[in-house]
Amino acid sequence: MNIQNLNCLIDLHLHLDGSLPLHTVKELAEQQGITLQMTDGELKKKLSVPAGCRDLNEYLTKFEFPLTLMQTPEALEKCMHDLLTELEGQGVQYCEVRFAPQLHTQKGMSQNEVIEAVKAGLYSVAGVKPESIHAGIILCCMRGSDNGQQNKITVEEAARHLGSGVCAVDLAGAEALYPTEQYADLFAYAKQLRIPVTIHAGEAAGTESIRAAVAMGAARIGHGIRAAYDAETMELLKEHHITLELCPTSNLNTKVVDSIGQYPIRQLMDAGVAVTINTDNMTVSDTCIQHEYQLLADTFAFGDTQIKEFLYHAAEASFTTEDIKQLLKARITYTF
Repeated sequence: MNIQNLNCLIDLHLHLDGSLPLHTVKELAEQQGITLQMTDGELKKKLSVPAGCRDLNEYLTKFEFPLTLMQTPEALEKCMHDLLTELEGQGVQYCEVRFAPQLHTQKGMSQNEVIEAVKAGLYSVAGVKPESIHAGIILCCMRGSDNGQQNKITVEEAARHLGSGVCAVDLAGAEALYPTEQYADLFAYAKQLRIPVTIHAGEAAGTESIRAAVAMGAARIGHGIRAAYDAETMELLKEHHITLELCPTSNLNTKVVDSIGQYPIRQLMDAGVAVTINTDNMTVSDTCIQHEYQLLADTFAFGDTQIKEFLYHAAEASFTTEDIKQLLKARITYTF
């Protein structure tokens, strides 16, 4: 199977602010009167991590510049529109794009206005034609020391928009600095409001973070790669039918593993843990979903059987309607 020709790909873990197409950044800068004074190569270097990226904390600094451009309704609508258009061209049939509304309020927008702007971009592309990409929005709460009220608002906005563009909530940010269990009350509130939950865990912290996310009601775990080093944690994930959103290139960037050959995906698969393949941040990590699949196929000799399995897991774990899940599965079956 030629991965470049697949038109049934799914990306469940994709950050809007870390995945802006280069042309979008240039156009936004021009529209906002910002003179970049750099070549495309220099701009790409500004937006993407170097090979020597030390850890997740350094990785997160690459979001600072894009966020300055994403503070108006027009900019946010354009960002979502351009990203979905690019994904369609890569053979993605379904994606869930995540962002933190509280990071886009620097020029006075409310979180609700932020969400409405991104939804406008979504609806300008997703589902427009029968063959169009389908997409959902995941709202990220942020780890931090002084943003509890903003996180609460994010959860409440997720409840308000649930089923109308928004499909879930997440917890993102500096995992090692702000342990997952500190947000138990916040996600108990999300559970009370019946909002589906995914949580970044087991990326920059260990298995205790993954176990906390499970206890907090996560249906999926963002990254979760460190579960592979602990049999009890893998059994816990399997027992609770929790799917991992693996992001191989990103994990290489943040030094979760030293090389792709050491990526413990087979250990997870052998333990019966459901895993999916995702990009995390297309621009920050200079990747795309096709590259992620090709990287794993080349490294671990994965063929059609494994690729189909990853895609089926993604379709089944998606935070969407049963009708769209069946549509995704039908296209996967037809393709393979």
